[in-house]
Amino acid sequence: MTGRPDGGAGKLWSGRFDEPVGETVKRYTASVAFDRRLALHDIRGSLAHARMLAHRGILGAGDLAAIEEGLARIGSEIESGTFVWSVDDEDVHLNIEKRLTALIGDAGKRLHTGRSRNDQVATDLRLWVRETIDAIDAGLRRFQSSLLDLAQPHVETAMPGFTHLQVAQPVTFAHHLLAYVEMASRDRERFSQCRARANRLPLGAAALAGTSYPIDREFVARELGFEGLCENSLDAVSDRDFAIEFAGACALVMVHLSRLSEELILWMNPCVGFIDLADRFCTGSSIMPQKKNPDVPELARGKTGRVIGHLVALLTLMKAQPLAYNKDNQEDKEPLFDAADTVTDTLTVFCELVGGIRVKPDAMRAALAQGYATATDLADYLVKRGLPFRDAHEAVARAVRHAQEQGCGLAALPLDDLRSFSPLVETDVYDVLTIEGSLASRNHRGGTAPEQVRAAIERARASL
Repeated sequence: MTGRPDGGAGKLWSGRFDEPVGETVKRYTASVAFDRRLALHDIRGSLAHARMLAHRGILGAGDLAAIEEGLARIGSEIESGTFVWSVDDEDVHLNIEKRLTALIGDAGKRLHTGRSRNDQVATDLRLWVRETIDAIDAGLRRFQSSLLDLAQPHVETAMPGFTHLQVAQPVTFAHHLLAYVEMASRDRERFSQCRARANRLPLGAAALAGTSYPIDREFVARELGFEGLCENSLDAVSDRDFAIEFAGACALVMVHLSRLSEELILWMNPCVGFIDLADRFCTGSSIMPQKKNPDVPELARGKTGRVIGHLVALLTLMKAQPLAYNKDNQEDKEPLFDAADTVTDTLTVFCELVGGIRVKPDAMRAALAQGYATATDLADYLVKRGLPFRDAHEAVARAVRHAQEQGCGLAALPLDDLRSFSPLVETDVYDVLTIEGSLASRNHRGGTAPEQVRAAIERARASL
């Protein structure tokens, strides 16, 4: 009696057990439903591993040729959708290995020499992260370009800048949009840094301690385009820092898109009326025929919570794991995959949405008249004439209160009224109380002066 109910035809490790895996357990532990998207990365990693084994004389030339031919055929089957996935084979790795063995016989069984599924999946996941980062970076560049295209004709379009969601100072609409261009630039930097840390080869660590075979890890790294090696075998198979970092970068992208979404929702509200979104990004109401709801920004705002949740899930997944690999790590993939899909899809739709925004400059201008947006300019005017800033601040605060009582803006107050708050006021004060004067005075790099905003747009385009 073999001790194996299946006579040795089942799991690759079934010789250790006296009964097969239960059907419920099989379904519970299987990951092939989601990790199959690593399949082409798995094949690429296996090809590099097989070539290294042959290079080191561990695998014969005939076996290598058979493995290369078999994996090429499997790759074609996967890409064409004809590959048959089986939950009985648990994960992407065993599904491919079983198919390879069916195609080429014993050569397929030799492929796993000198490696473990632990370092195999770590390699696959790093390859996937690397490729996905490149795709997201391209999406972020397109998003930046769409913002710049929208900003270009609105370098002089004045709107209120807000703090505490109250009118603060005049800015231009283009300047406001450039803030999101900057956020996206930092997002790209974060992904680039994450990519560099992810781009280290774990293969060769085997299960946790390395392997007794005379492998050449540098050979595999060159084959797969890794820039370095994971230097400790225990860390190589159990590290998921790069995955957490990736999820964190995804979460921050969504936070930035959510902040923009919130503004678009506010600006589209008829009570504000700064912009209008193209109809194709909105829906109506089932009961109120007049409604035009900004569904895309609202949904992006909602999806942000989901991606943040994935980051928290990954942090929680890793926080109590002892070295080295644990089955818990199977749970890293679904959050990663969904975070990446959500970011990619949201960037795609936002590039289109931004291109469909219709700006309403008159409404923006009218809003500036409601909040005494040039009050700081009046304070600066007094400071330049020798008044200490705190005294200038107090004088302007009293002037604003007086204007409120009169029901007018600062620029509408008579000169004598303004002089009653400070004798330093002269007739040229009205120049600084205009919106254009306020904007033009912020004429330094990073400021909202139209001249500086034009230069910032050109720098941003050059960086893309």
